[in-house]
Amino acid sequence: MASHGPWLASLLLVLLGAGFASGRFVVETSSVRVISPQHIRGHHDAAIANYGIPNYGGTMAGVVVYPDKKTTGCDPFDSTFKSKSRRPVILLLDRGDCYFALKSWNAQNAGAGAVLVADNIDEPLLTMDTPEETRDSEYVDKITIPSALINRAFGESLKKMIEKGGEEVVVKLDWRESMPHPDERVEYEFWTNSNDECGPRCDEQMDFVKNFRGHAQLLEKGGYTQFTPHYITWFCPEAFKLSKQCKSQCINNGRYCAPDPEQDFSEGYDGKDVVFENLRQLCVHRVANESGRPWVWWDFVTDYHVRCSMKEKKYSKDCAEEVIRSFGLPLDNILKCMGDPDADTENAVLKTEQEVQIGQGSRGDVTILPTLLINNVQYRGKLERSAVLKAICAGFKESTEPHVCLSPDIETNECLQSNGGCWQDQHLNVTACKDTFRGRLCECPLVNGVQYQGDGYTSCKAVGPGRCTMNNGGCWSETKDGLTFSACSDAALNGCQCPSGFQGDGHTCEDIDECKEKLACSCPDCSCKNTWGGYDCKCNRNLLYIKSEDTCIAKNTSRLGWFLTLLVLSCVVGAGVAGYIFYKYRLRSYMDSEIMAIMSQYMPLDNHHNDAQPLRQDSEA
Repeated sequence: MASHGPWLASLLLVLLGAGFASGRFVVETSSVRVISPQHIRGHHDAAIANYGIPNYGGTMAGVVVYPDKKTTGCDPFDSTFKSKSRRPVILLLDRGDCYFALKSWNAQNAGAGAVLVADNIDEPLLTMDTPEETRDSEYVDKITIPSALINRAFGESLKKMIEKGGEEVVVKLDWRESMPHPDERVEYEFWTNSNDECGPRCDEQMDFVKNFRGHAQLLEKGGYTQFTPHYITWFCPEAFKLSKQCKSQCINNGRYCAPDPEQDFSEGYDGKDVVFENLRQLCVHRVANESGRPWVWWDFVTDYHVRCSMKEKKYSKDCAEEVIRSFGLPLDNILKCMGDPDADTENAVLKTEQEVQIGQGSRGDVTILPTLLINNVQYRGKLERSAVLKAICAGFKESTEPHVCLSPDIETNECLQSNGGCWQDQHLNVTACKDTFRGRLCECPLVNGVQYQGDGYTSCKAVGPGRCTMNNGGCWSETKDGLTFSACSDAALNGCQCPSGFQGDGHTCEDIDECKEKLACSCPDCSCKNTWGGYDCKCNRNLLYIKSEDTCIAKNTSRLGWFLTLLVLSCVVGAGVAGYIFYKYRLRSYMDSEIMAIMSQYMPLDNHHNDAQPLRQDSEA
């Protein structure tokens, strides 16, 4: 029986995946637009390779080069590829004879900025994946350029144009719509496994968790992302449920299974150990999420891998529970979430995992590990910290991305070159250029509480309260002889108007000569002298100038004038005193009537004898 172990293990692995054999794999695509020559301009789809680093959210314009020899790219090239226009080289290669990744590796070493592989048969586009892990495939992790597969017809048309010579064939690779970016929050999932004995694939997953943990927790704590971990599980076919292999790899009577870590049923850990630990890590996230700390999952998985690894024979329930306690998570809640693995019933958590494993709509099935989904789209490319962060940043609606997405390590600040072609006030160091992960926006800014309005490209003007503090609201202003005049008024929310004493459109104002124009100081006894922003008017014969009336009057008044003034003042004072006395009398009468009304409610009064008598009687003399 021992000699049949490996054969049975392989058979069971196939059967475990039988439920997904008819699954639907979605090919994620980017766009290729031919810029020149003009007569072949157009848009074409390209299948993004599952290695290298796609430029999610960005574009790349380059010259397509088809090598004279070694057209499959399976052997290293003898020289470096360069274009006449110094644009990046996008190397066009033929499909066949070797791994897709090897073609891209050789192209990268020859100076290519990207690779397009032309299919050699007419068929739907497919995803170029990485080869199985071998010593000869270690170069895969070193590929950093983007690669994509194009259909045979498009590849042939590019080759023909290149063979004609003359004008360069320029295309633009576009990943801007490869990642949905509907709103200000990104939802992403990571399908992984707690098994750490599955070779380079498992090492890749754990390296990603450890390296991406800081970014993930920062984004989650800031409310920018919603992260959900997932674990692939299979089910055991009904005919094999009672077999030793199913019992060792499954829990809950064959409903939830995982392959044997060592693919040897006679030693080491069993597949059911992996399923049970997967379930625990799912419940850690659920319980942590209920306590408002979903990011603790990253800490738990990292610590569990270090403290409870299979390699050190510590992959156990006791070790896991020690890690749980170290993070202050309620162990009872986690155990309740996990349920009974020996029960012949459904497990709600693992049942949900199997259901969401199957894609719906534009979302494909999850069939391989690791798989990363961002905004319901499967990520393609190298599972590496900066590459994944770039893809997540591409999932934000433009201008809503967090600051970490604007790091020089993952994006180019287009505002640094010619201010991005946007409006700028160099004097105030104010610009309408707003750097975004996908490029830049020209939007009039809000500065120190003052809003600018305009098209953002050629014009922005301060409007609203406080606008005059920003370059005087774009209006005229000048200081002379210690006096400052401005055409900007805080009382007006926009516009410019020359102040009194000046004329113009508000952007240019000139002094009005009131004396020359006879606009003031025009009385017979006046002498006028123009000043900047005003005028001086003096009266002859010791007269006094009244500006509001534009006239001159005598400084000394007659005795009759003084008498009339005093008389008027006396009348005013007398009227005030009389009014005060009348007010006091009326107030006293009102108070007496109110008091009588109140007392009548509590005392029997003789209405026949006292009606005509006042409440208060003055003492007789």
